This record gives sequence, C-alpha cells and structure tokens, in this order.
Amino acid sequence: MTNPYDSFERLRFDRPHPRVLRVTMTSPLKLNAMDEKMHSEVSRIWPILDSDTSVSAVIIAGSDKAFSAGGDLAHEQKAMTNHDVAMRSLKEGRDIVLGMAQCSKPIISAIRGWAVGGGLACALMADISIAAKTAKLSDGHAKIGLAAGDHALIVWPLLCGMAKAKYYLLTCDSLSGEEAERIGLISLAVDEAEVMARAEAVAAGLADGAQNAIRFTKRALNLWLKQAEPIFEASLAYEFLGFLGPEAREGVAAFLDKRKTNFPQGATI
Repeated sequence: MTNPYDSFERLRFDRPHPRVLRVTMTSPLKLNAMDEKMHSEVSRIWPILDSDTSVSAVIIAGSDKAFSAGGDLAHEQKAMTNHDVAMRSLKEGRDIVLGMAQCSKPIISAIRGWAVGGGLACALMADISIAAKTAKLSDGHAKIGLAAGDHALIVWPLLCGMAKAKYYLLTCDSLSGEEAERIGLISLAVDEAEVMARAEAVAAGLADGAQNAIRFTKRALNLWLKQAEPIFEASLAYEFLGFLGPEAREGVAAFLDKRKTNFPQGATI
C-alpha cells in the first residue's frame, strides 16, 4: 500500500510515541515562512490524519527556531493579479482552519520562535497550544492592508475575549508566549527547552487515554467554533476582497521593500 505521507515535501513525520504522529513544518524560507507548497500541504494533511487509524494524537511543530512566520508575501502579490491563485489560497486557508477543527484526533501545537499569519493559524487552531515563554505571536494582516482572515475571527474572541482580540488584531502588536498564556490565547507557556517535551507528554497522555471520550469532548467543544463559522467565512472573504484594493498592494510592497507604509487615506466603506 502507498504511504499517504510520502507525497509531502514540506512536512516531516515522526513518532515520539507509537500512537502519536509529529508533523514538523519545514520551509526553505526565512523563519520557516510558508511557501506555496507548504501552505498547500498544511491544508491537505488534516483529513489524512483524521482517517489514519494508527494515530490517536497529533503534534504540529516548526523546524529550527521558528514555528512559522506566516505566508510568503511574494506569493501573496500573485494573488492580487491572478484570480486562480487567490481562490486556491482562499480554499487552502479555509481547509487549514476547518480541517484542524474537524479532525477527530486531538492536536497539540509546540510553538517556538515566531508564529505569524498562516503559521499562527496552525498554532492556535490546535486543541492544546504549548508555547515557549519567549515565542512571538502576531497576526499582522491589518499591517499589510488586509482584514484579519485566516483563523483569528473564529477563535481569538473565544480564547482571549473580545477586548484583547480587538486590541491585537487592530493594532497588529505582537505578544510573547508568556503574555499569550496570561490572556488565555494559548494553553501553556513554558521555558523554550521544555516545549517539545511537554507537547510529547501531553500527546502521549491523550493517546493512551479513552479515545471515544476524548474525541467526543473535542467534538462537543468545537460546536462553539461551529457557531462562529459564518463569522470565519465572512472574515476570509473580507481578507481576499482586500487583495483587490490599493491598501494590500501598498502594504505588501512596503514590507518587501523594507520601508514605511504609505496607505491611501479615506475609507471606502
């Protein structure tokens, strides 16, 4: 039989426990940012994990010293002028968020270094998120002229409340793992050297636990996310609507040129 994991190039797989599969995101880009291939693979992996009867728990992690610093903005520029690229990226973003929510297996994220954009979606859509105290989390959509899409609108208000969600999503301020734990955005913040060991211990405990009870509990808890799914769909549509406008063109160009943004003034809505 063909191993379904053999087709993935940007994801590495290993088993720290017989029934735990660790998925490690690897990218050739700086800070493990998601190139086009990695974004696609992260969107496709969740149904495979869900149907793999040898897996009872999943760890999602990043290679080296970063979880993932978000999407490749050079690729995002293509989405501004190529409808097919934009629609493919939108579908993949949707599949990451809903795929993680719909996966019956508990998912634990092990977060070290930067987690931004699509990388942050993988970090925070996990059922249990364990970050280094020194990790850096940021949703910077508005900073580059896009509405906060990806995962933020479906889960941030549930995790940390509306006041904190609005503050961080509107200002695009980053926050440390320690601060993220304080406001309830993540499950645990530990010393960086302890992140993977703690994730492995939690995953092993879940894998050895009562599987029906654990999966039914996840399913029931995620009914909160189901209620917010229309909000998520709207936020994703607003994000990609932004690709058509001058704010995103300026924001992405300024980031790539390493200069200050000069957004056009005057709202159109």
